[in-house]
Amino acid sequence: MKFYLSMDMEGVTALPDYTYVDSAEANYERGRRLMTEDANAVIRGAVGAGATSFLVNDSHSKMNNLIAEELCEEADLISGGVKTYSMVEGLDSSYTGAFFAGYHARAGQKGVMAHSMIFAIRSMWINEVEIGELGFNAYVAGYHGVPVLLVAGDDCACREAEALIPNVTTAAVKKSLSRSAVQTLHPKKAHILLHEQTVRAIGNRANVKPLVPPESPLLKIEFTNYGEAELAAMMPGCHLEEGTTIVHFQAKDILEAYRAMLVMAELAMQAKFC
Repeated sequence: MKFYLSMDMEGVTALPDYTYVDSAEANYERGRRLMTEDANAVIRGAVGAGATSFLVNDSHSKMNNLIAEELCEEADLISGGVKTYSMVEGLDSSYTGAFFAGYHARAGQKGVMAHSMIFAIRSMWINEVEIGELGFNAYVAGYHGVPVLLVAGDDCACREAEALIPNVTTAAVKKSLSRSAVQTLHPKKAHILLHEQTVRAIGNRANVKPLVPPESPLLKIEFTNYGEAELAAMMPGCHLEEGTTIVHFQAKDILEAYRAMLVMAELAMQAKFC
């Protein structure tokens, strides 16, 4: 059995705010260690349940946060920030299942550090389904025929996953009290939970279907201000809906939609320099 882990950071055990997830902040090194320990709990659970191959993709910010020398040696690691498919780099049809850990809720929702890719994005849709990072990544996994078996993070991310993916196993390692405050499990207890839920998720894999994306999906992204939307709409194939900050892109498949989203996000981030 071959498994894939997309490892984000905001939903990691005990992390309450951006001082733990921003490399320029004082608590970042603590955050890195906690992130690596959460990843190890999932890896050990999968290996104990019979995994023969395991790939971890560092999926936060510059995507070089996980401490390689402290990661379980059973897992290979993708590290670094220039990746064609960002948070789902390396995922393909050869995998038995995918795990998403350290995840957070989408923009505009309750949840610690909730957002969707960048702060310039207010909402995203595939056709009429509103999604965040979790949903978009699950659609890419579904395109490859890979089910998302486990989602771990704060309680809000877990509820978002349960609403989107029938029969998915979740592991809430902390409860969001506000955008920057949590009630967290002790890391040792959280690691036991992550291990147990990973084993449970693998045992439940026959009951979880891939989240298959629509053919020729329409991607819509609402930006927080007009300047961001204006720049994002400069990408060929995009158009800005009149009177809004919503940019449309008609994609041939979900992979093209995902790459378009990444490019639009990069363009929108330049608004602050204009």
